[in-house]
Amino acid sequence: MKLDMTLPEGAKGQAVELSDAAFAQDYNEPLVHQVVTAYLAGGRQGTRAQKTRAEVKGGGRKPYRQKGTGRSRAGTLSSPIRRGGGVAFAAKPGSRALKVNRKMYRSAMRAILSELLRQERLLLVEDFKVESAKTRDVRDQLDGFDFDDLLLVVDELDPNLYLGARNLAYVEVTDAQGLNPVNLVKHEKTLFTLAALRRTEERLA
Repeated sequence: MKLDMTLPEGAKGQAVELSDAAFAQDYNEPLVHQVVTAYLAGGRQGTRAQKTRAEVKGGGRKPYRQKGTGRSRAGTLSSPIRRGGGVAFAAKPGSRALKVNRKMYRSAMRAILSELLRQERLLLVEDFKVESAKTRDVRDQLDGFDFDDLLLVVDELDPNLYLGARNLAYVEVTDAQGLNPVNLVKHEKTLFTLAALRRTEERLA
């Protein structure tokens, strides 16, 4: 399996040999869906909380007598049917994490990368560096590439590149260590540097 270096204006550069283990796998949609869902679930805080009728302040006495008022019976002001009362089935803090083992995770990553390669949504450059933390410098380097939405994967995250790219709504920058299934599937194209590509192959070997 080979991938041509991507040059500005759509030109093709030298072909680079890719690992079949990482870039020549079948696309397993149920597995990818499961892993992406589990990754998103793991990012949830799970800190939402509501009060039950036992936790609401007040409601210790009967608000009015049982009979003779013409109103329905009421035993407490903390009842869920009353304004300011407790919640009948209150949400409580808890983990939303789903179990995905390492083998499943790596298989899903290989499937996603292989599918991106088949769809010609995977780009490769020798290196990507900027001299300053200016957004203009990053935009100028990316102007020659054909994309509307891009994930840029570098070997190690450079502060200048990170700061320069964060104002570009259509560009996300990550290092090879932080690459995950969610940012791979949500962008139109993925641009790897050669060093980041080799690091990713090592992780998925």
